Amino acid sequence: MGLTAKIRTRDGWAVSHAVVTVTDATGAQVLRAEADAEGAVRDVNPLAPGPYTVIVTAVGYAPAAATAIVTAGGPPSGGGRAEVGTVTLARQGGTELPPPGPWTVDPAHSTVGAVAQHLGISSVRGRFTDFTATVEIAPDDIAKSRVDAVIRAASIDTGNGMRDDHLRSPDFLDVTRYPEITYRSTALAPAGSDRWTVSGELTLHGVVRPVALDLAYLGTGADPWGGTRAAFRATTELHREDFAMNYNQVVQAGIAAIGTTLKVELDIQAVQGESLPQA
Repeated sequence: MGLTAKIRTRDGWAVSHAVVTVTDATGAQVLRAEADAEGAVRDVNPLAPGPYTVIVTAVGYAPAAATAIVTAGGPPSGGGRAEVGTVTLARQGGTELPPPGPWTVDPAHSTVGAVAQHLGISSVRGRFTDFTATVEIAPDDIAKSRVDAVIRAASIDTGNGMRDDHLRSPDFLDVTRYPEITYRSTALAPAGSDRWTVSGELTLHGVVRPVALDLAYLGTGADPWGGTRAAFRATTELHREDFAMNYNQVVQAGIAAIGTTLKVELDIQAVQGESLPQA
């Protein structure tokens, strides 16, 4: 095996049309290969020992480069292999910040999800299907940007009607008394070239708590309707007891039926402007 690599977007999708070019220490091209449908490159031609530069390109994405060191292989070829690992590509222009001004989150192309542990051995995934959110990118100081979101608690969907009804009950969300879940940012701090920590206040089940989001900016691009869209992915962890949701059942060996920690996963697509385009 000569070269192996996986080509992914920042949110983990395979880039099936990526091209990998390998050059040696003199700058001469020694290998060129295309990623398969899974974004993987598996070239069987052995490489001579030495350092190499691996350049990955794909239409619509900024090029990325990596360094590989090939050690001597076994007989009979004497060649070796380079395991590059995962190469992450950013959308073209993705290193630039989104244009300043208002942005409106598109619920049809966004997901507000949560994952809870079940019986200590597996996970149950759910999502809220009814929500609105706006983003305001500050023109002078990106740290002054703001996020506001409202989620209709009754829109919880785990794929099981009986479970969803229980989650809407006073044992959990109590949607009759607390129909909305809100989040309002209070600060924004850089955590890397395209990562940010969003500090804010989450109101859930009638309780207000500070919650920080680990935010990744995935890039900005044009859509088919003449607009501009920006994509983000954010994660955090919540503890149910922090929001006075203490219901649980203890099954055998003292294991709780439902985990107390919720992993929140947000995949967000926002449209530039104060409203969404009409379908």
